[in-house]
Amino acid sequence: MAFCNQCGTQIPDGAATCAACAGRVPAAPAPPLSNAAGLTDNVAGMLAYFTFIPAVIFLVMEPYNKSRFIRFHAWQSLLFNAAWFVLWLVLRIVVHIPLLGWLTIFFWPVVWLAGFIIWLVLVLKANQGQMYKLPTIGDMAEKQANAV
Repeated sequence: MAFCNQCGTQIPDGAATCAACAGRVPAAPAPPLSNAAGLTDNVAGMLAYFTFIPAVIFLVMEPYNKSRFIRFHAWQSLLFNAAWFVLWLVLRIVVHIPLLGWLTIFFWPVVWLAGFIIWLVLVLKANQGQMYKLPTIGDMAEKQANAV
């Protein structure tokens, strides 16, 4: 049994108005969402950037692979990790070239810091619920996210 907010009279369940004062009874509050449903989209999108493993899991597992937001961040994470790997591979090869190798020593910390800042921005933007796109990689990720 519910009670009227204005006069305190007991009201039968399902009644829209109070019989004693004719006051409107507010609708019952919606039950709280259960955490059993899984991660929210922004948390899953954020977690996709922590190595490639969560990104692959989110692309394969339901209900995460149904969300365009999560698919976008998972694809962008995979493509960013692939580009990062290729960049480091190129730098590792260039370091063995006699004169050019010494010059790359100065680029290693700059490249590492730039990659870390980009990764941090991606994680924070995903946590805020934004679909922040990197140039080129973001367009490819968006195309893949829309393909399903």
